[in-house]
Amino acid sequence: MANNRFSREPGTGKPVTVSFEFFPPKNEEMEERLQETVKRLAPLGPRFVSVTYGAGGTTRERSLSAVRRIISEASLPVAAHLTCVDATREEVDGVVDEFASQGVKHFVALRGDPADGVGARFTPHPGGYVNGADLVAGIRARGDFQVSVSAYPEKHPESPDFATDIEMLKRKVDNGATRAITQFFFDNDLYERYVERVRRAGIYVPIVPGVLPIHSFRQVANFAGRAGSHVPQWLADRFEGLDDDPQTHQLVAAAVAAEQVLDLMDRGVDDFHFYTMNKPDLAFAVCHLIGIRGNNANASEPKAA
Repeated sequence: MANNRFSREPGTGKPVTVSFEFFPPKNEEMEERLQETVKRLAPLGPRFVSVTYGAGGTTRERSLSAVRRIISEASLPVAAHLTCVDATREEVDGVVDEFASQGVKHFVALRGDPADGVGARFTPHPGGYVNGADLVAGIRARGDFQVSVSAYPEKHPESPDFATDIEMLKRKVDNGATRAITQFFFDNDLYERYVERVRRAGIYVPIVPGVLPIHSFRQVANFAGRAGSHVPQWLADRFEGLDDDPQTHQLVAAAVAAEQVLDLMDRGVDDFHFYTMNKPDLAFAVCHLIGIRGNNANASEPKAA
């Protein structure tokens, strides 16, 4: 990755589109934080926003409630995440229908992490969808939906090799997936090599890079280790000594993420998906640095880190 990409003039090259991922709130305070997050980022004109999803009943209801409120109050296109963990086909189909009744036309179909957490063995529910490709087919059977799926520049931790991993992506696309969004990564060369592998396998849907602005290096590094994402030493060096300096950490995080996106833009990428962690200021700052201004008159004030 190049060391300095901030010389690019905003507005040059291809138009850039972005999407944002949120997670549903667990309580009233988090509900308000989510709505402030949506209000902060909506003026940037995202292609869509997505809301993550849990298998449990209460988590599922929180996801539906968040989707419903974003549609009604922010008037943004919403993609609902959906997994097949701990549910029968009939239960999952019912959730698809329920989201569709609220105006959802786009799903992010994921097999989902095992009930015992990342690293545990996944066992399909008896009578349920067996994997992500099966889930895509089930969603498409219920309507003419857009379906985004996951992709892994460093391969899924459970895949024995890249060939197996990419074959699963091909099955998802063959079953109707229209877009793939990658797991976060920090080495753009890995993404570029992955896209080359995917294209050689005859997969031509957009492979949208998932970008994670680092709200907490310690937390992100821990999660990356469990998810199979490499954290380069140069990245660790950038955040060294900032555990107790949140203001500087925030500034460095915005610069690092913008540098990554600008380098990908130089490589011809023009669509990005941001994992916001319901912390909008970092995503907003990165979008500003890459030249996305939007209707700032409607943007809410930034919150303290």
